[in-house]
Amino acid sequence: MNAEMIEKVNRVMAEEFEIDAALISPEASLKDTLGLDSLDLVDVVVLIDQNFGVTLKGPDFVGVTTFADFYRLLDSKIDG
Repeated sequence: MNAEMIEKVNRVMAEEFEIDAALISPEASLKDTLGLDSLDLVDVVVLIDQNFGVTLKGPDFVGVTTFADFYRLLDSKIDG
């Protein structure tokens, strides 16, 4: 997996959701760490589109619980 992509995801998410980037780790819960509700998921989709040019949809998030899952999802979309 691309370390640059992971670093950028962490930076963008920490800035947008106003959390300490140190809280973000591959094993951390995406939802709990960012304090996501269903509306925040829309923000995540927009951020990813703006920063990576990748469009995510609701079904893409099925099974995504940790940052590692999210990195894999994004990596597959970028390489796909």
